Amino acid sequence: MNYTSGTVETGPFDGQKPGTSGLRKNVTVFQQMNYTQNFVQCTLSAALGDKLVGSTLVVGGDGRYFGKEAVEIIIQMCAANGVSKLIIGQNGIMSTPAVSCVIRKYQTSGGIILTASHNPGGPNGDFGIKFNTANGGPAPSAVTDKIYELTKQIKEYFICKDLTVDIAQLGSQEFKIDGSKQFTVQIIDSVDDYLDLMKEIFDFGAIKSLLAGSEGQKPLNILVDAMHGVMGPYVKRVLCQELGASEESAINCVPLLDFGGGHPDPNLTYAAKLVETVSKGHHALGAAFDGDGDRNMILGHNSFFVTPSDSLAIIAANLDCIPYFKKTGVKGYARSMPTGAALDRVAKQLGKELFEVPTGWKFFGNLMDAGRLSLCGEESFGTGSDHIREKDGLWAVLAWLSIMAHNKQDVHDILKDHWGKYGRNFFTRYDYENCDSTPADKMMANLEALVADSSFIGKEYCHGEKTYKVAHADNFEYTDPIDGSVSKKQGIRIIFEDGSRIVFRLSGTGSSGATIRMYIDSYEAEKSKHSMTAQIMLKPLVEIALQISQLRELTGRQQPTVIT
Repeated sequence: MNYTSGTVETGPFDGQKPGTSGLRKNVTVFQQMNYTQNFVQCTLSAALGDKLVGSTLVVGGDGRYFGKEAVEIIIQMCAANGVSKLIIGQNGIMSTPAVSCVIRKYQTSGGIILTASHNPGGPNGDFGIKFNTANGGPAPSAVTDKIYELTKQIKEYFICKDLTVDIAQLGSQEFKIDGSKQFTVQIIDSVDDYLDLMKEIFDFGAIKSLLAGSEGQKPLNILVDAMHGVMGPYVKRVLCQELGASEESAINCVPLLDFGGGHPDPNLTYAAKLVETVSKGHHALGAAFDGDGDRNMILGHNSFFVTPSDSLAIIAANLDCIPYFKKTGVKGYARSMPTGAALDRVAKQLGKELFEVPTGWKFFGNLMDAGRLSLCGEESFGTGSDHIREKDGLWAVLAWLSIMAHNKQDVHDILKDHWGKYGRNFFTRYDYENCDSTPADKMMANLEALVADSSFIGKEYCHGEKTYKVAHADNFEYTDPIDGSVSKKQGIRIIFEDGSRIVFRLSGTGSSGATIRMYIDSYEAEKSKHSMTAQIMLKPLVEIALQISQLRELTGRQQPTVIT
């Protein structure tokens, strides 16, 4: 059947500036007439330019409210803009890691991901759109800046309003556009390609034996919470069907438009029910994923919490038990600047190159594409490797199961041995969500002025018996070693003579207000102190950070929303 494309006149909307992971706003904002269409048109034009006509794109999302409507709009607009083929996850659902996998496997021109990640969903929740480039990774700043510039001057968009596609039906559907242009929509199983890739990376036999019990070992009981996000089908297929975990091991595995009314953020606050259940002592491993499946939380027996910074360091120290890295070799490591420095100590001992980059997964992509990076992570529960160009929650869980199988140890013993060898970086993050923007901006401006004052260096701060002397302070700036691009003002850093750090950032992943993130990182070599809790060990530095920043006085917020 032939369909005719049309042109719709429109005008700019304020604030369509993509953040570190695309454009995120409340659902009602995206539902405004022409709002979504404007941003999709600007994304297609800016990201692909003269390569748009004849291109192939991947489309997937986390299943949140407004997702199917957005998929329909994208199909109609891609047809009108000359895209040759779309590869879409069944029902519009595909995890962010899987989208990256499919882009790379089929060498497409890029992909559009419909997600607001760990933000709440539903009619009053958030929605998001982001573009991933041909390498499978998030669009770099040069692309997102160009998208934003186009949103400020858009006058029209192109669409085939009558074109409809059954995205529940697997297989290819062919259409003629404007009499001659061929347009194909291929609906694929969302899990198949990702599962094939995981089988290439990990020893599924070893993990299966671990879960089933072998060589005198009892079966390993695990509990994995998909938080009613996109990961439900992946958990069921990979962990249960392929690796033999019991059906009871997988909870909240039906993707829901509003994530069951929950907040799909895998941390101790929003995954509290998982934490409570695992704390009863019946499970050796607990894990949770966020809405789109790129973030993960790891728990050991009795809900022993593994910080993302420790998780990254331990995987780095044990990559030799994963077949993929035996084949490819281990290149460099990288972490986001706010992430605890545990990884640094592994890299130094193993003689590997280490990169410290701004927050945002896109900063890892150039290093991977240049062959200088194998493993990377962020303290915000993101871990991944060069198998794709996104962080990958299920990959991290499979890595932990591989390490447990290889070392024949539980989570706590793996941590204990690691700290004994490398020392422990105590780390915590305080999130103050939905703060008024004006006082938050004032706090950051005050800090900016403080770290720019040369007299700040050498200043001492005391709390209780602890004294810290400032050795370095700045607003973090990163020069990409591959393309030379410079990213300025990426977070206030205060580094003390003992290596302890305080970091302040305003997050770019929320849809409204301001989220202040305060990070505290301190190294401890003394083994007798490794078993102490982070909140006790870091309390003096936390109080000093609050004193320096005047956060409580300026924002009126006496307690954080979330402590990690």
